[in-house]
Order: sequence, then C-alpha cells, then structure tokens
Amino acid sequence: MSLETPLHKVRGMGSSHSGVIHFWRQRVTAAALIPLSIWFGISALGLVGAHEAATLSFLSQPLNAILMAAFAIILLYHMVLGLQVVVDDYVSGNAQKVFLMLVMRGFAIAAGATSIFALLRIAGPL
Repeated sequence: MSLETPLHKVRGMGSSHSGVIHFWRQRVTAAALIPLSIWFGISALGLVGAHEAATLSFLSQPLNAILMAAFAIILLYHMVLGLQVVVDDYVSGNAQKVFLMLVMRGFAIAAGATSIFALLRIAGPL
C-alpha cells in the first residue's frame, strides 16, 4: 500500500521520467522545421537547373549557410527523436534497443558533422 495520493501518481512523468520533455522537444523541432522547410523548398526550386557555381555561391552567403546548417541539425535531431519512439515501442530486446539507438545517433552525428564541415568548406577555406 502506497502513501501517495492518486493525484501525485498522475503527475509523475512516467517510468522513464522523460516523457513530457521528449514530447515537447518533438513539437518544438517540428515547429522550427516548418519555416526552415519552406525556405529549403523555395531555395531548392530556385536552384533547379543552375550550375554548380551558382549553388556554391548561394551557400557561401552567410544567411543561407546558417539556415542550411540549422535545417540539417534540427532535421536530424527531430529524426532521432521520432526513431527513438519507434524503437522504444516496437523493439522488445534491451540489447537490440541499445544497439539501434547507438546506430541512429551515430548516423545523425556523422551526417550533422559532415553537413557542417561541407558548409564550412563552401563558406571559406579551411
């Protein structure tokens, strides 16, 4: 028998103590991706048929480079949050969960680092 009131039990954050934070991180990254996706779509359509030099010139502008970096990082973080929910819900073994979490986070870090490195190379000499 517990001395906790039913309200105290309901206000808890669940077994992992991170459910609400995870929920809000997904929503905030989704909201941030809306304007960034619109910018990316318009930019990509504007560069259709352009030469490589035009694309490099576009990405060498500081505002475009910052927006592209933000788009890539936020998109990868949102992806990891979403895949974490899928792995938690549908993978039963703990070892498999840990392995899949490490693989997807490793992929996201590698893709993010590669994206930032490429943008820095385009923006100026390294």
